[in-house]
Amino acid sequence: MTDQFARDMRVALAERPHRISPKYFYDAEGSRIFDRICELPEYYPTRTELQILERHVGEMAALAGPGAEIVEFGAGSLRKVRLLLDAFEAPARYLPIDISGEHLRDAAAILRRELPSLEVQPLVEDYTQGVQLPPCGAGKRIGFFPGSTIGNFTPEEALAFLGHAAEQLRGGALLLGVDLVKDPQVLHAAYNDAQGVTAAFNLNLLARANRDLGANFQLRQFAHYAFYNAPLQRIEMHLLSRARQAVALGGEHFLLDEGETLHTENSYKFTLPGVRALAQRAGFRTGPVWTDAEGLFSVHWLHAPARNET
Repeated sequence: MTDQFARDMRVALAERPHRISPKYFYDAEGSRIFDRICELPEYYPTRTELQILERHVGEMAALAGPGAEIVEFGAGSLRKVRLLLDAFEAPARYLPIDISGEHLRDAAAILRRELPSLEVQPLVEDYTQGVQLPPCGAGKRIGFFPGSTIGNFTPEEALAFLGHAAEQLRGGALLLGVDLVKDPQVLHAAYNDAQGVTAAFNLNLLARANRDLGANFQLRQFAHYAFYNAPLQRIEMHLLSRARQAVALGGEHFLLDEGETLHTENSYKFTLPGVRALAQRAGFRTGPVWTDAEGLFSVHWLHAPARNET
């Protein structure tokens, strides 16, 4: 993983415009900071999605049926999936997948202690690259992709991910969390919190490059910059260079001009018809969708037809 990070960071610095995948946010420190973001008053997605899950998890469990296997893409702290594990009837196995191995293993160890009868098999993998899952048992295989992480993909990447998930989950379903288009002021506040936690999360990517790759980013020479790009319906996060500066990485030096940015994340927002159309293109059959009263967030049940289904 470190080698891939080094290659991608080198490309990001060498090419213009500068951009790098948001998956590199999530080392142990980045995952810890993101957990803090989820508790912020401005950051509505986590608490809103939790409210939707708490209110409708019984319906989701009924759709899954007994003995289901849960596969979580980008497992994180496992907080949301615990609602499913407690509500589903005799879940057969839980497969959390995450790129941050230390964070994932710690969370899985806690879950094993709390639910000793549940088989927990963490997979330290980059799920965006098409993870091969172990054979499934008798129950349905239910994918869980919360947090609107689907919005971090480009439209083409989102379609590819969902298409692969439809293949992996045949005969089962995907529970997909999706953030919705809304007042730009609400979005701006969510990604520019007053405490500066999101800024610390963004800057940690450079700190990680210093720690893991031996780079020499001067964090004080960069500013967190996030805004809503309304025509593209996405939040963009950047790290803005405050001055003309050189960055050393792997024996090479890269020049950044004052005002140049390293584009670190997109977070696309969706309409309900847009989500359903995308899922159908990927091979899913759309099912129930649950939203909050204000229409901020949505959770979708997407059925993945078995090969023999017509």
